[in-house]
Amino acid sequence: MMEHSVRNNESDHVNGNGIQTNPPFSNLTQADLNLSLIGNCTYGALIDKKACIHWCCLPRFDADPVFCSLLRRSTDLGFYDISIENCTHTEQSYLPNTAILQTRLYSKSGIVEITDFAPRFNMFGRTYRPTMLIRIVKAISGHPRIKVRVRPTFGYGWGAPEKTRGTNHIRFLLPNLTMRLTTNAPVSYVVDEVLFEVTETLNFLFMPDESLKESITELVANYLDKTIEYWHEDVRHLSIPFEYQEEVIRSCITLKLCSFEETGAMVASLTTSIPIDKNSPGYDLRFCWLRDSSTIIKTLNKLGTTKTMEDYLKYITNIVAGSQKQEGLLQPVYGIALETKLYEKEMHRLAGYRGMGPVRVGTKDYKLVQNDVYGQIILAITQMFFDKRLQHPGDKLLFERLEDIGDKAIHVYNQPDAGPLGASDEKGHIHTYSSVMCWVACDRLGKIATHLKLADRARFWTEHAKRIHEDILEKCWNKNLNSITDIWGGDDVDAHLLFLPEVGFIKHEDPMFIGTLNYVEKVLRCGNYMLLMSPKKRGVLASEHKNVSTTATLWFINALAGVGRKAEAKTLFENLLKMCPTGLISEELDPETGEMWGNFPKTTSMVGLIECALKLSVEWEAVI
Repeated sequence: MMEHSVRNNESDHVNGNGIQTNPPFSNLTQADLNLSLIGNCTYGALIDKKACIHWCCLPRFDADPVFCSLLRRSTDLGFYDISIENCTHTEQSYLPNTAILQTRLYSKSGIVEITDFAPRFNMFGRTYRPTMLIRIVKAISGHPRIKVRVRPTFGYGWGAPEKTRGTNHIRFLLPNLTMRLTTNAPVSYVVDEVLFEVTETLNFLFMPDESLKESITELVANYLDKTIEYWHEDVRHLSIPFEYQEEVIRSCITLKLCSFEETGAMVASLTTSIPIDKNSPGYDLRFCWLRDSSTIIKTLNKLGTTKTMEDYLKYITNIVAGSQKQEGLLQPVYGIALETKLYEKEMHRLAGYRGMGPVRVGTKDYKLVQNDVYGQIILAITQMFFDKRLQHPGDKLLFERLEDIGDKAIHVYNQPDAGPLGASDEKGHIHTYSSVMCWVACDRLGKIATHLKLADRARFWTEHAKRIHEDILEKCWNKNLNSITDIWGGDDVDAHLLFLPEVGFIKHEDPMFIGTLNYVEKVLRCGNYMLLMSPKKRGVLASEHKNVSTTATLWFINALAGVGRKAEAKTLFENLLKMCPTGLISEELDPETGEMWGNFPKTTSMVGLIECALKLSVEWEAVI
């Protein structure tokens, strides 16, 4: 039997909810970001507290979302829902130290437990990570009745695919791939979306159109056991702090799930077009921004996640190799398979998060001039010259390629650019953070040259680093503010200045940084949180933008700890953790309600959380 594709027009409210135990509620309500993540480093799926999948791009992070109700206004398409009749409340948690999610749905007639996971385990000497989403449903007590609704879409919400049914499966004929739902539940119940009683364990495999070679029950049980074993082994090798262990482990798993293992790329987020507030546009962050690379490498190194770090370094060195044709010129962002043309377009078939469109695919940021990228990529790759664990360490050829990038840094450190926030460069501003990262490029090349015993090149790069350092401090220090400013000769600041000690440009105890920290706090602090930029720079009244930046807040906490204000930093950190019930963090949040905004989860925020936990925790030796 075949059912024809249906084009969709949006009309109602979009579904999506949180993650904590909740009182009775309707099945579909307003979208929010209290979501949990499952994945296997090929794709990711975001699931609400009622076990409804609201976002999932297949077969990879930047693909057309098969489930996209997170960005829809209507409730007719783009989700995968398993609901219980007369639900009273739900509970949800991860199996400890895994990316496997369990949700319990309660009703007066019984309890249902749903286990969601993406298979990932070692097989035949490699990591097996199929495009497969597995859901296991079993009755824990009573005689509960459930309804299963699988409603994929295509073309960014254009419509529903044709579907055919077999004895134990349903095929969804999407334009670019055919997906199959294989199950031991009655197929007619699933196709017709009728309530039925759960009398045995039910398995649902959503995957490309392939026949199973073994019993679905045996396959699911086997894949579940192996996936649990994989994550337990992976977590067992992490270097974690004594305090905040659960938060760090969840952040580490999430960070890994944001990596596209095939190439080693690390996406900035798994979603697109979720705005940072109701007055701002949303953007597509399913790509790899070079500005994030050095902090990610630094954090992965501290955690001891060598394999993920080395994969990411391979991705970055491929970008370096490709830059040779451009004489070392780098763009700020690349696709997860090294795509350079990330054309941005609007997909008007999706109304957007809570109707706040447009939904964007691609990013115009690849055209921006952001001069910090030269220092970011060299700082990240410096690890390869000093880390004895790596199978492919840096050599003289790689150093010579990096020198081409360093030459760019020398020439652009005092030139206008869009800055780290991607602002317009029409006014010809020279951004301090970009200049500092150009200094980083020269400084680290000097250290690499010394390590390689290339005395002449070490002298060359060290001298340029010294000259640039002196120039920046002369041009960017504002005596009246007692602070380094965000642009040369400026009178304003942004949160990126908090990052200067982390790259070695200035020490935490330096009076110039203490003064900068104090002024940044004065301008950007909002209670227990921080803004990324000042209201003056944003160009809006404070009343129009009340949300705060999670990344900037974590940078501030880290800086406080660095200058000895550790108790205060710890209080702010623990307050922020309370705002993240699922353990995942978005770009921004509303400081009054705690509601999260912006693309989700945000990789740099997860990295910042890990860094703060490592810095603020008591030492193991002090306790054991």
